[in-house]
Amino acid sequence: MSAHTDTNTGPLEYRSKEGRMNILGFWIFLGAEVVLFSTLFATYAVLFGRTADAPAPSELFEMPMVLIMTFLLLTSSFTCGIAIHHMRRGSLKGLVVWLIVTLALGLGFLGFEIYEFVHYAHEGASLPSSAFWSAFFVLTGTHGLHVLLGISWAVLILIQLRQRGLTPVTSRKVFVVGLYWHFLDVIWIFIFTSVYLIGMVV
Repeated sequence: MSAHTDTNTGPLEYRSKEGRMNILGFWIFLGAEVVLFSTLFATYAVLFGRTADAPAPSELFEMPMVLIMTFLLLTSSFTCGIAIHHMRRGSLKGLVVWLIVTLALGLGFLGFEIYEFVHYAHEGASLPSSAFWSAFFVLTGTHGLHVLLGISWAVLILIQLRQRGLTPVTSRKVFVVGLYWHFLDVIWIFIFTSVYLIGMVV
């Protein structure tokens, strides 16, 4: 390994020039994701309250359900951080265990979200019901699809970890998927605040 491209100090995922450049590139990708979700939030804000003959959000949003979903996703962010901590310590077993816990919590979140969508549809609030509900389902559904993508991505990384162990390449992939997961949690906080909390009181 050449001295100008690699280093033996710092976290494993940053020890090669390729690793550092890939992580930088992913930060740029997250910037594009911010633009995507900002557009969806702006659309939702413009269409807020335009429910036509469909139920109003205050009639359907339920705080216990939303709190459970929030607890599951935010806890998964914490367990993801623990997984990265074990990776930095060189503990493959700890990394795998806590990454699996993170994915289980993410699956729980998706399960509640699917139940929520089905419940709303039965109550007369679906994608074609009104402009408001279209904006709601597109925003929250896009976030849910991102969570599903994150879970699928992490599963593939778990397979690579089992086959190859902790290497600069696999550790970089774990770190990147961890960034992605934390990003989705931040987006959910905005959804929880601007969609559910406001929707319950207006």
